[in-house]
Amino acid sequence: MMSTVEANVRPDYDAELQKIADYVLNYRIASDEAWDTARLCLMDTLGCGLLALRFPECTKHLGPLVEGTVVPHGARVPGTSFRLDPVKAAWDIGAIVRWLDYNDTWLAAEWGHPSDNLGAILAVADHLSQKRVAQGEAPLVMRDVLEAMIMAHEIQGVLALENSFNRVGLDHVVLVKVASTAVAARLLGADREQMLAALSHAWVDGQSLRTYRHAPNAGSRKSWAAGDATSRAVRLADIALRGEMGVPGALTASQWGFYDVLFSHTNRDLATKPDEERRFRFQREFGSYVMENILFKLSFPAEFHAQTACEAAVTLHPLVKGRLDEIERIVITTHESAIRIISKEGDLANPADRDHCLQYMVAVPLMLGELNAEHYEDDFHVAHPEIDTLRGKMEVVEEPRYTRDYLDPEKRSIANAIQVFFTDGTSTEQVAVEYPIGHRRRRKEGIPVLEEKFRRNLETRFPRARSERIVTLCQDQQGLEATPVHRFMDLLVI
Repeated sequence: MMSTVEANVRPDYDAELQKIADYVLNYRIASDEAWDTARLCLMDTLGCGLLALRFPECTKHLGPLVEGTVVPHGARVPGTSFRLDPVKAAWDIGAIVRWLDYNDTWLAAEWGHPSDNLGAILAVADHLSQKRVAQGEAPLVMRDVLEAMIMAHEIQGVLALENSFNRVGLDHVVLVKVASTAVAARLLGADREQMLAALSHAWVDGQSLRTYRHAPNAGSRKSWAAGDATSRAVRLADIALRGEMGVPGALTASQWGFYDVLFSHTNRDLATKPDEERRFRFQREFGSYVMENILFKLSFPAEFHAQTACEAAVTLHPLVKGRLDEIERIVITTHESAIRIISKEGDLANPADRDHCLQYMVAVPLMLGELNAEHYEDDFHVAHPEIDTLRGKMEVVEEPRYTRDYLDPEKRSIANAIQVFFTDGTSTEQVAVEYPIGHRRRRKEGIPVLEEKFRRNLETRFPRARSERIVTLCQDQQGLEATPVHRFMDLLVI
């Protein structure tokens, strides 16, 4: 008689987990471009977080869970006076960084914002740096932070290249959790077994659904979901460092693993797929590719698929600003991902809904010649009913070449084109923008814009003299890398 009892042989850790662990523990970053871009990314990400502190809907979430909590060597939250345990500090930093949808972006089969991982990295590094000094040891330096950023970008971005989590209803912050878990464990001094255990728990953990990113349920959770993921990552890394056992088959366990439970729509789908098609695909080995090719949002606090559309709208603004009542229709030509993610009709319920609406993000700069964070707020929307009038005249169509170039690893374009037609039969020319100013292909053009954005955001929180001191330090690659983490954070608190 055949036995139905499964053999209880504990497997080796899944190959995917080992691949990530070995990269984080052993890889040495040799790319000068990656190091330099990480410095730019640090500046941009911190600036986005500081700007978000102007919005009460963000700041209401910040601070200790229990008022008055005192944390020895507590991690600081930039722009505030909070000293928190690293788990809550990661939540707070991650939330302010992501709140305005203004930090960096990675576009592939899965989308995301790898600088979200800075929440975990800064919280852990600041706490450890202070603790080491108190114990008479050498502190962590900002080179450690930049290295962790490069690795977190790489893990999140390479996993995103060929694996679409959104198509099975999962939010991209699952990748933030995994990447942050890896680099937080490394900063905490994990050995290989501890690293594997931490990573396994990140995959076994419950994962966020994308419900809150899409109409009709779009809402502000999308602004703190990454902070939540980085916070959970720090907690899981800490659990592993305490000696908690891992879950070796977290991904591949039959029926109970991530692949069978969460990475397909139905068990019937799985049953028809060969084993190799049910696992993550890796387009390339881990290195520093993602940081080198990261996309910065420099001109507009807008979902990245709309960045070039906003730029085209600003170009058209002088031609249409006096003729808004004469517009018959507006044709937006775009790529498939933009249509799927941010093309919306009907009422927009809140700022989070508006900053993920392609039509809204085109209407405002057509009218005003600019788009900033305040333009998503309820008061602004109510005061400008003409925005929805313009939205009602928009047609969104796909250009197949734009879709192909978006997916081409040698191009990674994010193209949009806009043309406005008037009631008298005339029209503007079609204005097309294929690469936003934050793209690698426009990096030289973008650096001065990034630095000015950073300076402007710093001055929303600090006096000009201190802002200039921070900018000057961040422009000096060697000087920044050698700065102790806790000393750098001293400059960023009030």
